Amino acid sequence: MTTTVEELYHGKLTQDPSKGNDSRLFVNLDICSSRACFQCTVQCSYFYHPGNNGMLPVMELATYALVCRRCEEPHCVNACPREALEQQKDKGNLLIRHTLRCVSCKTCSHACPYGTIYPEYVPLIIHNCDFCFDRRSAQEGLLCVATCPHGALSLRSGDCDLDENTFLVGDHLIVHSTHWRRENV
Repeated sequence: MTTTVEELYHGKLTQDPSKGNDSRLFVNLDICSSRACFQCTVQCSYFYHPGNNGMLPVMELATYALVCRRCEEPHCVNACPREALEQQKDKGNLLIRHTLRCVSCKTCSHACPYGTIYPEYVPLIIHNCDFCFDRRSAQEGLLCVATCPHGALSLRSGDCDLDENTFLVGDHLIVHSTHWRRENV
C-alpha cells in the first residue's frame, strides 16, 4: 500500500517504510542544515508552488522524523498559540504541523530547547511536494535535484543499501542525517 502525499504531510507517515526498486528522492539533511546552505534555492517544477519552494515540506518532514528529539514535555507544542503542532503519541511522539492552523509565528522554533525546528521550515504559505510522480521521467530527472547548488538532492533506488545514517522516511523519501537518538543518551 502506498502513502499519498496528503497522508505523508498530515502526520500519517509510514512507520515501517518498505524497500522497493522504485526511484525515491534522496535528501542529505546534513548538507541542508549546514552553514554551506543558508537558504534553500532549489527550483520546483510544480506549477502551483509560488516561489518554487516545494522542498520546504520535505525538509520539515525529514527533520520531524529524524532530528526532532520527541520530548516527553514538548515545549514547541505547548508554545504554539494556534495549536498547529501535535505530537502523535501512537507514533513515537512524531511531531506534525497542521498547516491550515499555522500562522508562521515561529514561536515553536523559539521554544524548542534543542533548535531542531528551523524557522525557515515553518512558512505561512502551504506547499506540498508531490515528488513529481506525474512529471518525472528517467531522462529528465527532477528540477529540484538539478538546481541544488550543494548536491544535497538526488534520485536513488528504494532498495539501495542504507548506511548507518541513512533512513527510509515514508515510502517516497530517503534521508541521510547524523541525528540525535534517544537510546544513545
